[in-house]
Amino acid sequence: MTHSMRTDTYPPYLDGGGDWRDTAARYALLPLRIFLGVTFIYAGLDKLTDSAFLKDSGAGSIGETMRAVRDSSAIPALVDMALNNPVAFGYAMAFGELAVGIGALLGVLTRIAALGGALISLSLWLTVSWASDPYYYGNDLPYLMAWLPFILAGAPVLSLDAVWRSRRRQRAGGLS
Repeated sequence: MTHSMRTDTYPPYLDGGGDWRDTAARYALLPLRIFLGVTFIYAGLDKLTDSAFLKDSGAGSIGETMRAVRDSSAIPALVDMALNNPVAFGYAMAFGELAVGIGALLGVLTRIAALGGALISLSLWLTVSWASDPYYYGNDLPYLMAWLPFILAGAPVLSLDAVWRSRRRQRAGGLS
């Protein structure tokens, strides 16, 4: 008995193979990827352009926000670490969100971008929205869950990752 290895992980549904259900299943995560990408880009740009946010103290500042959630967070030590230099932490958060959003939207190193998005969402859930009662009122936990399919599957369609994967297969003499 011989066994073969399947190499056509993503068959070409749009060029006549498969039906509309197959195509819909293949593109099912695309709206979520666009939403997360745009949302994280917006969040990063919003932080970078908000003069109040990137300050150590004052209304709307990252420092004030961190001090306000410190005692109600699941991991106060994480907040304390951010409070060592809140402005640097604010910039890191903003640029991290921007990088994650661009990676997700364009499908560039999508699994890594999704892991970054999940870590940002996890850290925000454990600090800023931890005290939400009931827990599902906090928005960071659903964002964390929304990143998980992209950690597992990447961005198989309409992405630079898919283009690069196709080129690697062609160079290897394999399938496109």
